[in-house]
Amino acid sequence: MPASSYTERLYAPWSYWVIAFGVGLSFVTAIGWYLGPWYAVGSAILTACGIATVLLWVGSVRIRVDSRGLWVGRSLLEWEYLGPVTALDAESSRLRLGRDADLRAFVVTRPFLLKAVEVGVRDAADPHPYWLVGTRSPAGLARALTSPNRPGPAS
Repeated sequence: MPASSYTERLYAPWSYWVIAFGVGLSFVTAIGWYLGPWYAVGSAILTACGIATVLLWVGSVRIRVDSRGLWVGRSLLEWEYLGPVTALDAESSRLRLGRDADLRAFVVTRPFLLKAVEVGVRDAADPHPYWLVGTRSPAGLARALTSPNRPGPAS
């Protein structure tokens, strides 16, 4: 695998874990004890496994910049198709996801990510005018994409 100049995994924050387990297990315990202790224990175990699976899936997206281009999950935007890059603050990201959105855009974000990076696409054959990528570090991702020392071919 080529060396990366930027890598980030979009893990769910710990508060999501606390809230999900608190609500899920309290509900299952209340219903389960009504049906009997074995139902409560069995349902609590199944619910905990389900909650953990969902939260791990939410955090499974990885953002990577390497010698081939920008990877978001399994999607790749190669260096030759990379257009203008803009780091967005929370308000600009909110507008770009709502009122100012282009429905054709490739969007990968999570509800707990308030900031994003907009990456233009310079490929006439691509139906996406830009990629909007949620990130905890928009300045870092934008810097990796616009750095003159980036690992990809010169633009």
